[in-house]
Amino acid sequence: MRSRFALPLALGLALSVGLPVAAQWTPSAEPLDLTAMHQIRTEGFEHSQVMTIESYLTDVYGPRLTNSPDMRQAADWAVKEMQGWGLANVHEEPWPFGRGWANDRFVALAVSPRAYPLIAYTKAWTPGTNGPVTAEAVYAPMESEADFARYRGTLKGKFVLISPIRDPEAHFEPQGRRFTRDDLQKLSMAPEPGQGPNEALRRMFLARRAFNEKLNHFLLDEGVAAVIESSRGDDGTVFVQSGGSQDPKAPPVPAQVVMAVEHYNRIARTLEKKIPVTLQFDIRNAFYDKDLNSFNIVAELPGTDKADQVVMLGAHFDSWHSGTGATDNAAGSAVMMEAMRILKESGVKLRRTVRLALWTGEEEGLLGSKAYVLQHFGDPKTMALKPEQAQVSAYFNVDNGTGAIRGVYLQGNEAVAPIFARWMEPFHDLGMRTLTIRNTGGTDHLSFDAVGIPGFQFIQDPIEYQTRTHHSNMDLYDRVQPGDMMKNAVIVASFVYDAATRDDLLPRKPLPPAPKPTTTQQGGR
Repeated sequence: MRSRFALPLALGLALSVGLPVAAQWTPSAEPLDLTAMHQIRTEGFEHSQVMTIESYLTDVYGPRLTNSPDMRQAADWAVKEMQGWGLANVHEEPWPFGRGWANDRFVALAVSPRAYPLIAYTKAWTPGTNGPVTAEAVYAPMESEADFARYRGTLKGKFVLISPIRDPEAHFEPQGRRFTRDDLQKLSMAPEPGQGPNEALRRMFLARRAFNEKLNHFLLDEGVAAVIESSRGDDGTVFVQSGGSQDPKAPPVPAQVVMAVEHYNRIARTLEKKIPVTLQFDIRNAFYDKDLNSFNIVAELPGTDKADQVVMLGAHFDSWHSGTGATDNAAGSAVMMEAMRILKESGVKLRRTVRLALWTGEEEGLLGSKAYVLQHFGDPKTMALKPEQAQVSAYFNVDNGTGAIRGVYLQGNEAVAPIFARWMEPFHDLGMRTLTIRNTGGTDHLSFDAVGIPGFQFIQDPIEYQTRTHHSNMDLYDRVQPGDMMKNAVIVASFVYDAATRDDLLPRKPLPPAPKPTTTQQGGR
């Protein structure tokens, strides 16, 4: 492996950021096992395997789109690796997902008036071109149904550029950064009253989704060769997700491509000058309908006197397909696997059973963790809970990229704040000092929180997550920060150890109320 794996212990002991943020909660008086903390640090910093795990999940097996052959091969490797470490009960738990999909070949070229390669990627769950197709490009931006009439009857067999030209701006600020002292101080404060889900944004999303369904239907009827969109990124960064559905019964969609904005704009500007442009695409996409189940990967370290109680940690294993899913979320998966390895190899004694879960289907809506919670702990729609729910002390999640852990989102669980403030004390030298009562969305801890299990996401330095790597072709191994990954694995292992060895389960918030019955459930019309 690369030489940057050989990092000295000192690298794990400092962050080049401002002064630490003062804790807002007085730490609890519960004991800390500093001998165990030393064992965990020694194993995690002097014998780390986290970047080796990261490289296998990305360079060798990435990307890991749910139910794709790549994801299944990555899972096979992870299972064998953890079995080799001596973890217990390593297995896969199936859950219903839908058909798989993979891109097996993608070639995109401009042919005339000049020949040049194009930076572009196909969208997931969309069809290919059934071999090389050479055709004219047409610039036909469509943002409302009124645009359909303008282009009807002119698009058959064409490569259709449907996004308006967007002028990318120069970057005068770095795309990667760490949280400053002021950033963390603001984050530690409670949000302003009344700040909640943005209803206007939700409605905008639903309206856009409805329009896209009509647009796909129109373009299929027109018989286009493929649809080309401009990426919201720049500098060759292409953000790509899905253009179709894993549901085998979903309506068909046309071949869809997302192109680097600089290349997209060159083609569109040439067409605006009334100069024809010819493109060639060879897109080979495969659908996998034989097995419509996906699975989560589970492994355990057995407890001792409290073995019937559980502390869980997890991260989502799946990714999008244009990069290798390095920061989203091989980073989290590698950290959690490494935390389990550290706990096993360091020899610390665990009272509660520690259970790792690596989720699939997260990118499609936290589907894997939701299925697991429904099977084991309860139904958030009815709040009918199972006996296992009462035995889980906490669930810890990592899913914000490669950045160093700086604290914890408390997810409204103020009772746990003094405990976590105490647990953070051995990691002040690593820059971990911040607790915030705030919630954070979009990660698998929400599935646990929904049924009353304390679920927590760690606060991480942003690095280049939103600006460069999240859901993009640049989500590659080389964007991952080895020092941060080592720190994160040590911190997670220590928090899990503390939760697994304290006398009591972690305090819980009041159970969420069951959703109100709908009109149909009440017997009305």
